[in-house]
Amino acid sequence: MPRSPATRTAPPSTALLAVAGGQLIAAPRAAPERVRRKRPASANPYLRLLATPGARAFTAGNLIARLPMGMLSVSAVIMIAGSRGSYALAGAVTATGLAATAVVAPFTARLVDRYGQARIAVPATALAVLGSLALVLCVRYDAPAWTLFVAYAATATTPNTGGMSRARWAHLHRGDPAALHTANSFEQAADELCFMLGPVLAAVLCGALFPEAGTLVGAFLLMTGVLVFAAQRATEPPPTPRTRTAVSPLRTPGMPALLAVFLATGAVFGALEVVSIAHAGGAILALQAAGSCAAGLLYGSLRPALNAHRRLLLCLAAMTTLMSLPLLATTSTASLPVLALCLLLAGAATAPTMVTGMTLVQRATPAGQLNEGMTLSVTALLGGVAAGAATGGWLVEHAGTVSGYAAPMGAAALALVIAAAGGLLRRAGVSGGSAR
Repeated sequence: MPRSPATRTAPPSTALLAVAGGQLIAAPRAAPERVRRKRPASANPYLRLLATPGARAFTAGNLIARLPMGMLSVSAVIMIAGSRGSYALAGAVTATGLAATAVVAPFTARLVDRYGQARIAVPATALAVLGSLALVLCVRYDAPAWTLFVAYAATATTPNTGGMSRARWAHLHRGDPAALHTANSFEQAADELCFMLGPVLAAVLCGALFPEAGTLVGAFLLMTGVLVFAAQRATEPPPTPRTRTAVSPLRTPGMPALLAVFLATGAVFGALEVVSIAHAGGAILALQAAGSCAAGLLYGSLRPALNAHRRLLLCLAAMTTLMSLPLLATTSTASLPVLALCLLLAGAATAPTMVTGMTLVQRATPAGQLNEGMTLSVTALLGGVAAGAATGGWLVEHAGTVSGYAAPMGAAALALVIAAAGGLLRRAGVSGGSAR
């Protein structure tokens, strides 16, 4: 007998008949699905940031790759000075590598923007690692001094992993200023942590094992971290082919003034490092980095500034004030605990300054050239570190370590003046353009 249309279209029964205890009962055909409850969002902005899909994986790789940034130069100095008996040669070799990085890094970043992070970062890192291994062999087998310069200069192809990580955050949280503010603060704190732990790890490896151990371990961590980072393709920003109309980020409004601020800020770090090492040894610098790391994390939990340029001026003013504390401490007392406390407090303004500066760089740089723009800022920072180290060393040699602490305070004041002048010039240009 054919079934009626109503029978054919009736839904299947949702229950089965069963016998239990001598009675006929209806049992459900399938167990009811459990209702999944959404977990409440964490109040901690950093936990929310790391909850971004894929964020933890690329962050882990980036941290592994970034740790050698604080290891390789210290390891090279220890290795070369121990083998050749000349700190002058060791310093000249590392300075050459720094100068080569300042020239090569922007071009590497431009290729990263154009062709993608994974496609460029991996071979560029491999070349840099080969340079580190060549340096070890040249030192080990007593090669001519010029080979040390060539080998260490090859490490200039090391990609800016911090810039690539910031570019990923900017891609994942575009249009969310609060998340980007937290991400920039997190990255700056990671920078401080790596530069705090890196030199200590390098010194321990070179001293406890053999002089080449720091360079070898650093090269291994660098290659491993970049491979892990590059493997996270889901969070990688899409490449942006360069067009004929594209201009360098150097020509964007406000960028030259920002780079000048980063140059002066780098001089703060370079001078403070040299003077502190000469006055009390390198271990005391960890306190400055610790203060900066803690301040960076706290700063990231605050709301982003509505006027970032005004916030930058406030941060630079605070840094100038706090950088006077080590000078006051050394002129008034010879107590190392007092100097240590002053360095801890002095570091509290550096991370907020860097975070705000990086935020302005991101806003001034076209989206498709973000790696290049941030690498230019890092290059300016490195140039400032070199200039500040040279100035601080000259003051230590000719005027003593106490007077040397005037160098970082003066560099911070110079950065404040440049930032203020850059803002005035930019506003004048805007008002002049509107008047026309």
